[in-house]
Amino acid sequence: MTLTRRRSLMLGLGGLSFAAVHRHGISSAYAAEPLRIGDQKGGARSLLKAAGIGDNASSPLQWSLFAGAPMLIQALTAKAIDAGVIGDAPLVFAQSGSDEIRAIAGVQTDGTTTAVVVQPDSTVRSVADLRGKRIATLKGQTGHYLVLAALKAAGLQATDVRFVFIPPVAAKLALQTGAVDAWATWGPYISDAKVSNGAREIVNGGQLMSGLSYVVATREALEKSRGGLVNYVQQLKAGHQWMQTHTDDYAKVWAEEVGLSLPVAKDVVRTMRGTIIPLTPDIVAKQQQVSDFMTETGMISGKLNAQAVMDGSFTF
Repeated sequence: MTLTRRRSLMLGLGGLSFAAVHRHGISSAYAAEPLRIGDQKGGARSLLKAAGIGDNASSPLQWSLFAGAPMLIQALTAKAIDAGVIGDAPLVFAQSGSDEIRAIAGVQTDGTTTAVVVQPDSTVRSVADLRGKRIATLKGQTGHYLVLAALKAAGLQATDVRFVFIPPVAAKLALQTGAVDAWATWGPYISDAKVSNGAREIVNGGQLMSGLSYVVATREALEKSRGGLVNYVQQLKAGHQWMQTHTDDYAKVWAEEVGLSLPVAKDVVRTMRGTIIPLTPDIVAKQQQVSDFMTETGMISGKLNAQAVMDGSFTF
């Protein structure tokens, strides 16, 4: 090959490479590092899938599934994942144990996804009837918070009941066998217990909880992957907007993803409908109330400043 032909070939290849980058964007030539998202079955991943909202080459998502908020928080603290969604009480619990996590957006629902249920033949008919009863829940999580708030509203103390802190799978069995008298939990567990097993709902968080969850991220991800985080929040916002008018469509995808019946899925999705919102002073104030209540009831030790765990600079 002559020098002239070699030079012409190299120029041609260079022109082709430039054209490819110019046509498809730099991201297609150099794939971005994926944003590592922690999730639970039937969570953000299934919503985005149902809504037809996929990640893209410039902001790819890598999913890891966890059994609950405590495990997701542990992964965030260990920097094994970059972001996820947790409830208001879990956020306080996370803040009390680590300075690694920050909330970047809120998810506002009506709060009814968290509830206390009993067996269909239980003598418990009201919160007052829980006096002296054994209640299964996860320590420091939304179910625990709801029970304490319900007891306070009914004029009872935390010492008037006996908490049994066990994971949801064990709690389900404990309720069915009579090892516990009630179960305080959220979302799919509540809907499955009611629809599939005939459990009765005693109280939910509609009037007793903020109904807030949060998109959270590690401080490291905020420094290194801010653009990816903004993109992820925008996808979640679009997904929740889609859900408002496509609950049945989402329920079908949710049922397949989680492996529960369509009637259960429809009940779950009804309580999951929410709005992605910025962290305004009003939202920070609501989170401070949650934090103060958890301090007051001994769920955490010491008083925390909710503002310290909030990054209100995100716009989406």
